[in-house]
Amino acid sequence: MQAATTLIQPVTFAVPSRAVLPLRSIGKSFGYEPATSRLTCSLHSDLKELAVKCTDAAKIAGFALATSALVVSGANAEGVPKRLTYDEIQSKTYLEVKGTGTANQCPSIEGGIDGFTFKSGKYNAKKLCLEPTSFTVKAEGVNKNAPPDFQKTKLMTRLTYTLDEIEGPLEVSSDGKIKFEEKDGIDYAAVTVQLPGGERVPFLFTVKQLVATGTPESFSGDFLVPSYRGSSFLDPKGRGGSTGYDNAVALPAGGRGDEEELEKENIKNTASSTGKITLSVTQSKPETGELIGVFESIQPSDTDLGSKAPKDVKIQGIWYAQLES
Repeated sequence: MQAATTLIQPVTFAVPSRAVLPLRSIGKSFGYEPATSRLTCSLHSDLKELAVKCTDAAKIAGFALATSALVVSGANAEGVPKRLTYDEIQSKTYLEVKGTGTANQCPSIEGGIDGFTFKSGKYNAKKLCLEPTSFTVKAEGVNKNAPPDFQKTKLMTRLTYTLDEIEGPLEVSSDGKIKFEEKDGIDYAAVTVQLPGGERVPFLFTVKQLVATGTPESFSGDFLVPSYRGSSFLDPKGRGGSTGYDNAVALPAGGRGDEEELEKENIKNTASSTGKITLSVTQSKPETGELIGVFESIQPSDTDLGSKAPKDVKIQGIWYAQLES
């Protein structure tokens, strides 16, 4: 601004007084009249107005940025999406579901009846969905001398832990008992949770080969829990179950590598284990064949191919299924 003001200052020339009149007359003949003072004031006011406009523009830009930040934070602060019915989920497009969390939810039922209202007979259960709502791990407490108990955890993986599209035969006997066998579907999901002390516990949430029997209020059964990692997985030292080294580098076979402390690290164990789940029917809708309920599952965690002792993981949540006769 100072430079601009300096440039606009009227310049005086040492012109003889006799030459002023001819110059003025020449200027008038071309339609020009000297107005140095008016021009200077006009430029001063224009520059001042421009500075005010720039200041206002900066304020508007700052307000826009602040508003956009509030909008983004408000969008991220939204809670769990509304639970939809099966038909409502099917009516949505991929872009409408993407990023909303709906894909990780099991459907709900509208207008259902409390309890199990299906007649006895043989059905085919399909679209079975299990959505965990709570993960607890049995471990020692943070306080000293605290007995092992199921502790709340923090989910470390993304919202990809729901099992879906599971199907299998379901039989309802004349005395009202239920028998369900799991045959196919997306029946496993890798999950990692973190204990209050910071330890992370990976496990494979699954219901593979489940055979559950009992009443609609409580039918339970055992299922297979495969190894979290396969036999072809190699640890950082190149050891694996079906491939890789037999021993760690610099540990000779038949020597210290076969000690009990290192045997679990060297000899990889990919054996499966078992878990148990209990399901309960809370509502049903015979006209559409839909069922919803709650479940509680207890299964072992990852053993790092046999080198660590597994922890008990308790998974609680809701489930949904459709029955076809």
